[in-house]
Amino acid sequence: MNLLAHIYLSGSQDRVKIGNFIGDYVKGRKYRRYPPLIKKGILMHRSIDSYTDHNPVPVEVRSILRPYYRKYAGIVVDLFYDHFLANDWNHYASCSLRDFVDRFYKLLEVHFSLLPPAVQNFVPRMIENDRIYSYSNMSGIEKALQVMAEYTSLPCKTDKAMQVLSDHYGLIYNNFSKFFPGIISYVAARYDVDLAYFNLRGHP
Repeated sequence: MNLLAHIYLSGSQDRVKIGNFIGDYVKGRKYRRYPPLIKKGILMHRSIDSYTDHNPVPVEVRSILRPYYRKYAGIVVDLFYDHFLANDWNHYASCSLRDFVDRFYKLLEVHFSLLPPAVQNFVPRMIENDRIYSYSNMSGIEKALQVMAEYTSLPCKTDKAMQVLSDHYGLIYNNFSKFFPGIISYVAARYDVDLAYFNLRGHP
């Protein structure tokens, strides 16, 4: 799962959201240094990633991307899933995506001192560019892939990824729609997140 999904799946507790957000940057047992709710969020992040990695549903989309991204195909699928979560937001949440993202940006500013240095380095730019909200449009996904290719080990194959997303848009959306309710149920049961928080509504 990518940023938006991790934050959404955290439930209503602010510090759990912060922990889930920084999960990739807290290795091994270093999570023990954090306050309890942030610690819970870090462990939740790891659990969500493990569930996703071992779930058979995303395999279909990973296989389309694997010729270009090989072992990193799952990272691109996670970003695609964030795109569909953002676009289908009204099915999953009672507040607007704009309000949800803005509130999270404020949480990052309030808890800035608790963020790992690597996260502190990119958060101001992420907020300035409205990165999380931008996942709702294709240009935002494209820009996110370009940034990831520049600053991480993700291969620079953005044109290929965007072509896959365009050519298989309906298939990937259906794949996401099949996968996401399962991870909601998993998180709700494992971490005692009230299902009412997710406010699920059926599609018309």
